[in-house]
Amino acid sequence: MKTKMAAVALAAIVAAGTAVPASAATAKAAPTRCHTADLKAGFATGDDAKPEMGQPGKQTQAFIWFTNNSDRTCTLSGFAGVDMVGAQRTDGTWSLVRSAKRPAKITLGRGDTTDFSINLLPVARSTPQREKFVPVTFLVTPPNETKHFTLKWPFGGQILKQDGATHPGTYLNPVGQ
Repeated sequence: MKTKMAAVALAAIVAAGTAVPASAATAKAAPTRCHTADLKAGFATGDDAKPEMGQPGKQTQAFIWFTNNSDRTCTLSGFAGVDMVGAQRTDGTWSLVRSAKRPAKITLGRGDTTDFSINLLPVARSTPQREKFVPVTFLVTPPNETKHFTLKWPFGGQILKQDGATHPGTYLNPVGQ
Protein backbone atom coordinates (compact mmCIF):
# COMPACT_ATOMS: atom_id res chain seq x y z
CA MET A 1 0.00 0.00 0.00
CA LYS A 2 2.85 2.37 0.85
CA THR A 3 4.47 1.84 -2.58
CA LYS A 4 1.20 2.49 -4.38
CA MET A 5 0.66 5.75 -2.46
CA ALA A 6 4.24 6.88 -3.20
CA ALA A 7 3.70 6.24 -6.91
CA VAL A 8 0.44 8.22 -6.88
CA ALA A 9 2.10 11.07 -4.98
CA LEU A 10 5.05 11.16 -7.43
CA ALA A 11 2.65 11.18 -10.37
CA ALA A 12 0.76 14.10 -8.84
CA ILE A 13 3.97 16.07 -8.31
CA VAL A 14 5.16 15.44 -11.88
CA ALA A 15 1.74 16.38 -13.28
CA ALA A 16 1.84 19.62 -11.31
CA GLY A 17 5.20 20.44 -12.94
CA THR A 18 7.16 20.75 -9.72
CA ALA A 19 9.49 17.79 -10.28
CA VAL A 20 10.78 15.92 -13.30
CA PRO A 21 12.76 12.71 -12.93
CA ALA A 22 16.24 12.85 -14.50
CA SER A 23 15.25 10.14 -16.98
CA ALA A 24 12.52 12.41 -18.36
CA ALA A 25 14.80 15.41 -18.94
CA THR A 26 14.54 16.85 -22.44
CA ALA A 27 17.53 16.14 -24.68
CA LYS A 28 19.14 19.14 -26.36
CA ALA A 29 18.17 19.30 -30.04
CA ALA A 30 20.93 18.48 -32.50
CA PRO A 31 22.19 21.46 -34.52
CA THR A 32 20.76 21.91 -38.01
CA ARG A 33 22.75 22.81 -41.10
CA CYS A 34 24.20 26.24 -41.63
CA HIS A 35 22.44 28.44 -44.15
CA THR A 36 24.12 31.13 -46.24
CA ALA A 37 22.49 33.81 -44.04
CA ASP A 38 24.18 32.24 -40.97
CA LEU A 39 27.67 32.58 -42.42
CA LYS A 40 30.39 34.99 -43.48
CA ALA A 41 32.93 33.90 -46.08
CA GLY A 42 36.27 35.06 -47.42
CA PHE A 43 39.68 34.06 -48.72
CA ALA A 44 42.40 33.21 -46.20
CA THR A 45 45.04 35.82 -46.99
CA GLY A 46 47.74 35.26 -44.37
CA ASP A 47 51.27 34.67 -45.63
CA ASP A 48 51.02 30.93 -44.98
CA ALA A 49 47.65 30.71 -46.76
CA LYS A 50 48.43 32.57 -50.01
CA PRO A 51 48.64 30.39 -53.13
CA GLU A 52 51.95 30.52 -54.99
CA MET A 53 50.53 31.93 -58.22
CA GLY A 54 53.98 32.96 -59.48
CA GLN A 55 55.19 29.35 -59.88
CA PRO A 56 53.76 28.10 -63.18
CA GLY A 57 53.10 24.38 -63.48
CA LYS A 58 53.33 23.80 -59.73
CA GLN A 59 50.02 23.01 -58.06
CA THR A 60 49.16 25.30 -55.14
CA GLN A 61 46.16 25.92 -52.87
CA ALA A 62 43.87 28.79 -51.94
CA PHE A 63 41.62 28.58 -48.87
CA ILE A 64 38.10 29.92 -48.39
CA TRP A 65 36.70 30.17 -44.86
CA PHE A 66 33.18 30.12 -43.48
CA THR A 67 32.44 31.68 -40.06
CA ASN A 68 29.20 31.05 -38.20
CA ASN A 69 27.80 34.54 -37.75
CA SER A 70 24.48 33.39 -36.24
CA ASP A 71 23.36 33.00 -32.63
CA ARG A 72 23.00 29.24 -32.98
CA THR A 73 25.21 26.21 -33.51
CA CYS A 74 24.96 24.79 -37.03
CA THR A 75 26.65 22.19 -39.22
CA LEU A 76 28.31 22.07 -42.64
CA SER A 77 28.89 18.88 -44.56
CA GLY A 78 29.97 18.35 -48.13
CA PHE A 79 31.40 20.53 -50.84
CA ALA A 80 30.82 24.21 -51.41
CA GLY A 81 29.82 25.21 -54.92
CA VAL A 82 32.53 27.34 -56.51
CA ASP A 83 32.20 29.18 -59.81
CA MET A 84 35.17 31.24 -60.95
CA VAL A 85 34.38 34.24 -63.13
CA GLY A 86 37.21 35.26 -65.43
CA ALA A 87 38.57 38.61 -66.58
CA GLN A 88 39.10 37.71 -70.22
CA ARG A 89 36.30 37.80 -72.75
CA THR A 90 36.99 34.12 -73.47
CA ASP A 91 37.03 33.03 -69.81
CA GLY A 92 33.35 33.05 -68.93
CA THR A 93 32.47 31.14 -65.74
CA TRP A 94 34.21 27.94 -64.65
CA SER A 95 32.36 25.67 -62.20
CA LEU A 96 35.03 23.78 -60.27
CA VAL A 97 34.86 20.01 -59.99
CA ARG A 98 35.14 18.16 -56.67
CA SER A 99 38.00 16.05 -55.43
CA ALA A 100 37.49 12.39 -54.50
CA LYS A 101 37.91 13.19 -50.78
CA ARG A 102 35.04 12.18 -48.49
CA PRO A 103 33.36 15.05 -46.64
CA ALA A 104 32.95 15.11 -42.86
CA LYS A 105 30.29 16.87 -40.80
CA ILE A 106 31.63 20.07 -39.23
CA THR A 107 29.83 21.64 -36.26
CA LEU A 108 30.23 25.40 -35.89
CA GLY A 109 29.34 27.21 -32.69
CA ARG A 110 28.74 30.94 -32.75
CA GLY A 111 31.88 32.62 -34.12
CA ASP A 112 33.57 29.33 -35.12
CA THR A 113 35.34 29.09 -38.48
CA THR A 114 36.14 26.26 -40.87
CA ASP A 115 37.59 26.34 -44.36
CA PHE A 116 38.14 24.34 -47.51
CA SER A 117 40.90 24.34 -50.07
CA ILE A 118 40.95 24.82 -53.80
CA ASN A 119 43.81 23.19 -55.66
CA LEU A 120 45.06 25.46 -58.45
CA LEU A 121 47.41 24.95 -61.38
CA PRO A 122 48.97 28.36 -62.22
CA VAL A 123 50.46 29.19 -65.62
CA ALA A 124 52.90 31.84 -66.82
CA ARG A 125 51.67 35.21 -68.08
CA SER A 126 53.17 34.32 -71.46
CA THR A 127 50.81 31.33 -71.83
CA PRO A 128 48.51 31.84 -74.85
CA GLN A 129 45.20 33.47 -73.92
CA ARG A 130 43.11 30.46 -74.96
CA GLU A 131 45.06 28.23 -72.50
CA LYS A 132 44.74 30.39 -69.42
CA PHE A 133 41.93 31.50 -67.13
CA VAL A 134 42.31 34.81 -65.31
CA PRO A 135 40.16 34.69 -62.14
CA VAL A 136 38.49 37.87 -60.92
CA THR A 137 35.52 36.77 -58.83
CA PHE A 138 34.52 33.57 -57.04
CA LEU A 139 30.86 32.73 -56.46
CA VAL A 140 30.90 30.51 -53.37
CA THR A 141 27.80 28.62 -52.27
CA PRO A 142 27.87 26.81 -48.90
CA PRO A 143 27.01 23.08 -49.03
CA ASN A 144 23.32 22.34 -49.65
CA GLU A 145 22.47 26.00 -50.20
CA THR A 146 21.39 28.01 -53.26
CA LYS A 147 22.53 31.53 -52.31
CA HIS A 148 26.18 32.40 -52.81
CA PHE A 149 28.83 34.81 -51.60
CA THR A 150 30.68 36.90 -54.19
CA LEU A 151 34.39 37.03 -53.33
CA LYS A 152 36.98 39.09 -55.19
CA TRP A 153 40.07 37.04 -56.11
CA PRO A 154 42.90 38.75 -54.17
CA PHE A 155 45.94 36.84 -55.46
CA GLY A 156 46.36 37.67 -59.16
CA GLY A 157 47.93 35.22 -61.58
CA GLN A 158 46.43 32.90 -64.15
CA ILE A 159 45.29 29.28 -64.04
CA LEU A 160 45.67 26.62 -66.72
CA LYS A 161 42.29 26.57 -68.45
CA GLN A 162 40.91 23.05 -68.00
CA ASP A 163 37.23 23.80 -67.52
CA GLY A 164 36.28 20.87 -69.77
CA ALA A 165 38.86 18.38 -68.47
CA THR A 166 37.88 15.13 -66.76
CA HIS A 167 40.69 15.45 -64.17
CA PRO A 168 41.70 19.14 -64.11
CA GLY A 169 44.58 20.45 -62.03
CA THR A 170 42.17 22.99 -60.50
CA TYR A 171 39.47 21.53 -58.24
CA LEU A 172 37.96 21.89 -54.77
CA ASN A 173 38.04 19.86 -51.59
CA PRO A 174 35.27 19.31 -49.01
CA VAL A 175 34.56 21.77 -46.23
CA GLY A 176 36.87 21.10 -43.29
CA GLN A 177 39.66 19.67 -45.48
